[in-house]
Amino acid sequence: MQFDYVIVGGGSAGSTLASRLSEDPGTTVCLIEAGGKGDGILVRAPAAVVAMLPGKPKINNWAFETVPQPGLNGRKGYQPRGKALGGSSAINAMLYVRGHAKDYDEWADLGCDGWNWDAVLPYFCKAENNERGGDAAHGDSGPLQVSNQKSPRPITRAFIEAGQALQIREVADFNAGDNEGIGEYQVTQFHAADKNGERCSAAAAYLHPVMERSNLTVLTKAHASRVLFEGKRAVGVAYRQGGQDKQVMARSEVVLCGGAFNSPQLLQLSGVGRAEDIKPHGIDMVHELPGVGQNLQDHLDFTLAYKSRDRDNFGISLPGSLSLLKHIGNWRKTGRGMIATPFAEGAAFLKTESHLERADVQLHFVISIVDDHARKLHMGHGFSCHVCVLRPKSRGSVGLTSADPTAAPRIDPQFLSDPKDLAALIAGVRKTRQIMQTAPLAGYIHKELFIEEEPDDAALEQHIRARADTIYHPVGTCKMGQDDMAVVDPELKVRGLAGLRVVDASVMPRLIGGNTNAPTIMIAEKAADLIRGSAVLAAE
Repeated sequence: MQFDYVIVGGGSAGSTLASRLSEDPGTTVCLIEAGGKGDGILVRAPAAVVAMLPGKPKINNWAFETVPQPGLNGRKGYQPRGKALGGSSAINAMLYVRGHAKDYDEWADLGCDGWNWDAVLPYFCKAENNERGGDAAHGDSGPLQVSNQKSPRPITRAFIEAGQALQIREVADFNAGDNEGIGEYQVTQFHAADKNGERCSAAAAYLHPVMERSNLTVLTKAHASRVLFEGKRAVGVAYRQGGQDKQVMARSEVVLCGGAFNSPQLLQLSGVGRAEDIKPHGIDMVHELPGVGQNLQDHLDFTLAYKSRDRDNFGISLPGSLSLLKHIGNWRKTGRGMIATPFAEGAAFLKTESHLERADVQLHFVISIVDDHARKLHMGHGFSCHVCVLRPKSRGSVGLTSADPTAAPRIDPQFLSDPKDLAALIAGVRKTRQIMQTAPLAGYIHKELFIEEEPDDAALEQHIRARADTIYHPVGTCKMGQDDMAVVDPELKVRGLAGLRVVDASVMPRLIGGNTNAPTIMIAEKAADLIRGSAVLAAE
């Protein structure tokens, strides 16, 4: 099989890019995805994420682990990643967050020309169909459905009012460039009548509606094993499907959209990267590129949790189970109720020090007890609040565990390897506990879990090292730029090779101050124009 473009990975970036490139009927596109179609009820029903996130069993989820982390008392971290069309947008909390305008201006300062806030804002708008309508900061005609929450719980309002009592401003729109404040997240969720209340993954937005295009071929349950090269030019992809080894060829370009773990892994499996990461596995070198797999950044997260006598949230109890059945029926009829929840209903972006120019910690207020990525359950009802450091200094890496393409990559975030991250997280946890203990939210607390008394910094450090883990925003392992460690240039072309790009969160040179799904879709939207532009230039 031969196509103009072969895209590896049908996640948030791959779904977006395949849809946009195949808008031209004269362009043929093949999308290769290791998972399934991503259109089942567990994906469509937002609250069903609790069945997929833990990875036991692995439903639409790679369920990776890190190597033991010295900063986390030698624990292995858990890294759930979506394995289906839509990728992690099929198993995430649907939160639509762009970060701060200066995050993107810093990308440009780092050598990523054309990626400053003013340059990327049109692509955020192009992607978006916001329930609130369009304006200078938002779009109202894009494929990605962005909605107000359907049925936020009263306890979430109490969280916001507690913040206001502490002089934290309420924010209606976290995505206009400056996100400091407290409020409710908007979510990637359908708001039209036919699918009202369903998750709008990137696949549901971009890919599922165009699967019948004659110039678009989507291969599911197809695991890419390596990029095929002729000299220094990428010409195709080898993959395994149904127990058979197959190949698909690219006339124009191969585009990797596997994300911060799978894209560098596939480059290394293909002989592209550092020789020290590749040769020990018996893989022949194609191109030395020292930045591949380096610069891994992620948001380390610590969760506070509380038991409550309030049952208007998710919990394990007989009354809760009976109530849940009613909510399922309500969601099927109206798209509303607790089945429509993103769980993380309340948002806050806070400064741990007043002199900072941007918020440096983010809160996710959750209407259930969260412990170890929902892998540990607690009887009764309650609520939680995540706190993460938005711009961590720690840097890690991704490598190979073997030459077997089906083996998991070696993931080493090096959490808390920079002591500044720990100091910021301790300060963030203290601010978060202050909100939790302020009326009206304090009235919901029956008992705080895990932390029994007011801890000093040493005690908080022990709690963090014992329980902190990712909140699912790995980036940076194929970073964009012009320095020696850059893997792709500002047009997302792999440096030193022809016919090969990377389009996903791995190209972010620095982690943005927020959730990474909306920025990843933006990257793919911009990449589609870059690719079409280069194709036009090549034709001339």
